[in-house]
Amino acid sequence: MVVCLGLIVVGVIAGIAWYLHARHYESTDDAFIDGRPVLVSPQVTGSIISVDVTDNQVVKKGDLLATIDARNYKAAVDQADAQIRQNEATERNFEAQIAGQKAQVDQATQQVTEAASALKFATDENTRYQDLVQKGAGTVQRAQQASSDFNGKQAALDAATAAKVSAERQIDVLNAQKVGAAAQLDQSRAQKDRADADLQRTELRATVDGRVTKLTGAVGALAAPGQAIMIMVPLEIWVTANFKESQLADMRVGQPVDIRIDAFGGRNFPGQVNSVQAGSGTAFSLLPAENATGNYVKVVQRVPVKITFNQRPDVELGPGMSVVPTVTVRP
Repeated sequence: MVVCLGLIVVGVIAGIAWYLHARHYESTDDAFIDGRPVLVSPQVTGSIISVDVTDNQVVKKGDLLATIDARNYKAAVDQADAQIRQNEATERNFEAQIAGQKAQVDQATQQVTEAASALKFATDENTRYQDLVQKGAGTVQRAQQASSDFNGKQAALDAATAAKVSAERQIDVLNAQKVGAAAQLDQSRAQKDRADADLQRTELRATVDGRVTKLTGAVGALAAPGQAIMIMVPLEIWVTANFKESQLADMRVGQPVDIRIDAFGGRNFPGQVNSVQAGSGTAFSLLPAENATGNYVKVVQRVPVKITFNQRPDVELGPGMSVVPTVTVRP
């Protein structure tokens, strides 16, 4: 009897001790290593001429992963360069024509000035001889000659003025053509930029530090935009732990976490709570639960919690590996 009572007392004490200790922690085995894998897809079409990595190889940002046949894209760059040179020559030609036309306008302006001076002299002479004829002091023949000279000088001024106007209008025409040539030059430069970009895209390079996986690209295969030839797993990883909503009452950002990784014999790594998702996992699923119809059965929801490592683990980890995080919710 005494022994039984003793065992009961010991059990109660042990239970109380366990409760007092366990209430400081929240843990779950519904957790895994997470990351953001990057699909490596070409942006141009062509045959793969080299694959410079192997499965599970670690690469640095900027490392060459694969190369696509660039001959057509180099030809496009050369063609764009030639088009730029041609359009630049066209623009310079219009500039030269405009400069020459401005010289013609200056010459026409000088001719208008000279014709106006000659007309003024002819006008004065015509007026003077007409007055002399009326007074009987001059001959009719000389008056007629002065009138004819006046008409000739007036016609010369009209012709010079028309030539000046025509020359000025030709400058407007050349300026409009120069604007069109400049637009074509801008277009050819844009084509050159696009050709340069396509040529650079024939070299597929790593956008992040990470490891290569799911390598499907092979030499001789036809690569096309949108078709992944490998997947890059970034070295930046974290833990996504699906805690029950009843475990979140005391959980806060920044709380320490002990992360046990199954793949390495339960080895532990320190971390901390980074963030708590704004909603349960089912709320953002492809087919969220519809509780407004049928019989409702309450189920405890799980909420994803992002946990980061205090420092990068010294072991190879990848998305999907199982872990057991334990969060210290009370000091």
